[in-house]
Amino acid sequence: MSKVVPTYHQRVAQEKRALIVKAATALFLELGYDRTSLARIAECSGVSRATLFKQFPTKAALFDAIVTESWSTEDEEAPPPAGNVVDGLTSIGRRYAELLGRAQMTDLFRIVIAELPRFPELADAQFSRGKMPYFESVRSYLLAEHAAGTVRVEDADLAATQFLGMISNYVFWPTLLVPGWEVSAERVAEVVDEAVRTTVARYSVTSSRD
Repeated sequence: MSKVVPTYHQRVAQEKRALIVKAATALFLELGYDRTSLARIAECSGVSRATLFKQFPTKAALFDAIVTESWSTEDEEAPPPAGNVVDGLTSIGRRYAELLGRAQMTDLFRIVIAELPRFPELADAQFSRGKMPYFESVRSYLLAEHAAGTVRVEDADLAATQFLGMISNYVFWPTLLVPGWEVSAERVAEVVDEAVRTTVARYSVTSSRD
């Protein structure tokens, strides 16, 4: 299916939207969510207040946009088709690692953690609009593989949590706690491959188990 080419006005609107989201993220990190006004965001992004309010009538709507952008991928495809669990999990794992490796993802979590005591709704937005949809796609994939007979998964929630956790615990969470923590592309690939092997060893119907 061919992509729809945006018109000039649509491109301008998209560019302004990107500037607003970038400025808002930086200001939320610097000043905090509560102390950052939409007027200040408009000023720092170089757009008029009217333009900003047209796209984001509230600060909550703007934060939702930050969450959505942080978790979005260029190709919003469905989970891989069932039938080859190694290839499917590898594709999912690499996509997840790429998402977690984005600077805006680290920024997003820092904003949520800093503002959680006063604005718990930010954490809810991050979970319901960002983390949960991605988690559900992994869960659905595992259920499809179960139905195809390639794996035996009694608890898809737990299996998806285990798989994603093996990746995030190495490539993402230390970035919030350890200054200068960096993981090379080669190491990320190794982490994903090991997560796939571990998951397949646990759940594949062809793997030997006690």
